[in-house]
Amino acid sequence: MIKYNPVELILAKRNGKELNEDQIRYLLTGFLTGEIPDYQMSALLMAIYFRGLKQEEIFALTKTYIESGKTISFPPELKVADKHSTGGVGDKISLMLAPIAASLGLTIPMISGRGLGHTGGTLDKLESIPGFRTQFSIEEFRHLVLEHNCALVGQSNDLVPADQKIYALRDVTATVESPGLITASILSKKIAEGAKHLIIDLKIGSGAFIPDKENAQELAELLISTGERFGLKVKVAFTNMNSPLGLAVGNGLEMIEAIEYLKGNPLKDTKILTSELTAKLLLSTNLAESEEQAIAMIEETVKNGNALNKFEEIIMAQGGNPLVIDDYSLLSKTKYKLPILAPISGYISHINCRSIGYALIRINAGRMKVTDSIDHNTGALLIPKIGDFLEKGEPMGEVHCNDKTKGEEVVELIQKAYTFHSQSVPEEPIIFDIV
Repeated sequence: MIKYNPVELILAKRNGKELNEDQIRYLLTGFLTGEIPDYQMSALLMAIYFRGLKQEEIFALTKTYIESGKTISFPPELKVADKHSTGGVGDKISLMLAPIAASLGLTIPMISGRGLGHTGGTLDKLESIPGFRTQFSIEEFRHLVLEHNCALVGQSNDLVPADQKIYALRDVTATVESPGLITASILSKKIAEGAKHLIIDLKIGSGAFIPDKENAQELAELLISTGERFGLKVKVAFTNMNSPLGLAVGNGLEMIEAIEYLKGNPLKDTKILTSELTAKLLLSTNLAESEEQAIAMIEETVKNGNALNKFEEIIMAQGGNPLVIDDYSLLSKTKYKLPILAPISGYISHINCRSIGYALIRINAGRMKVTDSIDHNTGALLIPKIGDFLEKGEPMGEVHCNDKTKGEEVVELIQKAYTFHSQSVPEEPIIFDIV
């Protein structure tokens, strides 16, 4: 490999110049081996954050990420698909989508993450199931997927290790929200896990990392065009994160809500989103010929119990206790359930979802640092959506906690996260657009 001067490459990027594939590979390989220290990579990431990455740089970065570790392949006759969400409050869609899609013949090798900051993580929700295992070797993961059509696991150290190390640094250097870095990070994992079809749930709003459609559109275009170059069919759904998704926010509580969905008791917003995202995968893989057929297939697999049976199969395959399907006390049991009451009468005009997510960290429903421990039992049930009318004193939901003092603080913070208006406010769509 050509030996470059890291300072010159950082300077070039800082000045807006384009780095080639060899230079990008040199920097990442050097960072992985320790030849290039954290402070130089941090400087490069900040230069990328401000100067951006061109299409060829994003392609090279994605390729280098993939080549930094092992990759997984599946037999060509399988319809290998996955879903990725950019994260939100109460976002438990993967918990329903994966077993539904797998029960309909899709192969779902889903590599998920943990919650951090105001957003929840699929792995934490799964680990609210006693015994549920999320860490597997690549070989074990592949075997699980082939055996059960689906596995929901954490990222292996052998899979895209460069992204894993870079992401940890992005997180502590305020460089997470770079479209080019986000694109390479998302796609490298999906391509390395063997997916050929991908639906991305790109959140927009008060509980999302991306607040507006303009920035989301830029990211969507990069994801679609870069994925295409690797033979990955990518569709992007722009979805609403101005209200918490569903009713539950908190790991065990969200798992209960997901199981209820699979039992045929969905909530309006989670049903719309789960159905649309799953339908797009069925259409992309040609398992359905029309949107109407796809939706009918999804509704039937829930109605006849196949989706719930598939989830139970996944739970057992990954070491979890299948009794959670009927005994919810195994998922969430707290000392206190504190009511949240509307402080005034009015229409809900705005919800600060990010504030709700951060408030729940006080009762250990989430974490500020990757090393923080969480309480899978705690969280909140939140009823109102934007446009709803509440009378003063009417129930808005409840906080489930084991520390009453901290729980009362959370109740107050959640009340403050809702803005009330005297005039009626229109309901907002769940899905803004799909491209």
